Amino acid sequence: MKSKVLRITQLGEPVLRKVSKPVRLPLSKAQNRLIDDMIVTMKKAKGVGIAAPQVGLGLRLFIVAPEPSIRYPKAPRMAPVAMINPVLVKHSKKMVTDWEGCLSIPGLRGRVPRYQSIEIEFTARDGRRLREKLSGFVARIFQHEFDHINGHVYIDRVQDTRTFMTEPEFRKMMS
Repeated sequence: MKSKVLRITQLGEPVLRKVSKPVRLPLSKAQNRLIDDMIVTMKKAKGVGIAAPQVGLGLRLFIVAPEPSIRYPKAPRMAPVAMINPVLVKHSKKMVTDWEGCLSIPGLRGRVPRYQSIEIEFTARDGRRLREKLSGFVARIFQHEFDHINGHVYIDRVQDTRTFMTEPEFRKMMS
């Protein structure tokens, strides 16, 4: 069955503000199809990650998949990884403030402080429980998506609202 592009929920829809429920394992065919659909949806929207609440489902599941695009020209390239029932195990003391946007809050960017490096656990699609260390941009994506499954969006973490800017102004500034 061919993957399909799903509708991305927008800020204001209640699912984005609720703590998501754990995914039951092993994955069903429908859950595997959902992961494929989320990847297709994220790529079409030029995102670097997407969480289940962003497609209307309150599940502890998200995709991390950076690659260079018009939205993130300097992103590293990484094959999409589905992170099921993820846990943030440890984090650095050091935080880095950088730009973020969100597919559920189109057209806006803001500066968000995040941990520079993190240690995480998650279940992979094949059912293995993995533990990994992430840093830099990939750690930022994880934390952004992890917020989504905990009922938060990046604008909750912006410390100075004067940093908000529209996507066109952000692109001008970055070019």
